[in-house]
Amino acid sequence: MIVRPVVEKYAEEASSPAPSRLAALVADTEAGTDLPAMMVGSLEGEFLASLVFALRPRRILEIGTFTGYSALCMAEAMPADAELHTCELNPLHASIARKHFGASPWADRIHLWEGPALTSVEGLPGPFDLIFVDADKPGYVDYYEAVLPKLSPHGLILADNVLQFGGVANERDQQPDTVAMRAFNAHVAADPRVRQSVLTVREGVSVIRWAH
Repeated sequence: MIVRPVVEKYAEEASSPAPSRLAALVADTEAGTDLPAMMVGSLEGEFLASLVFALRPRRILEIGTFTGYSALCMAEAMPADAELHTCELNPLHASIARKHFGASPWADRIHLWEGPALTSVEGLPGPFDLIFVDADKPGYVDYYEAVLPKLSPHGLILADNVLQFGGVANERDQQPDTVAMRAFNAHVAADPRVRQSVLTVREGVSVIRWAH
């Protein structure tokens, strides 16, 4: 984490606990995948839910479902007439997500698109009021350019993992994901169409909006 572990732990404990229905998803993710840490976790999940609650988006797009934790957090807070579209490349991850989406109260309003995200996005009509990007880091610039034209006039793009445990601020850190996120952050910061705020939530979350 970016903040001290003791502060991160306190923040998690002081925040509302994750909904109990997510416990089974967490268990399946830990048992069935090699990277359970890829879940956004309870702290960021509640952050996403709070944004959805405040924004009341009618259409949500997620790039990178993993096993569905973040999608279910957002779905719980979205308005009754809203829908969520989420894209996942990995068939195993998609199968776990599909199981838990189907068991949720929002099964008819969560649409899982399996396959390359850019292909899925191309076939999805906009606009979207909230777009959450949490997928392979070298693809972030391409995802951003693909979804920006589909962002509603008062919508937000949230980009996860943009600080890479703080590695983006260390030029000696040349790990591929860190280099990719450094390039993404610079790309968005230089884009006159938008405004960007980089938050130190978990591994870093960028909040991107139109500049008008």
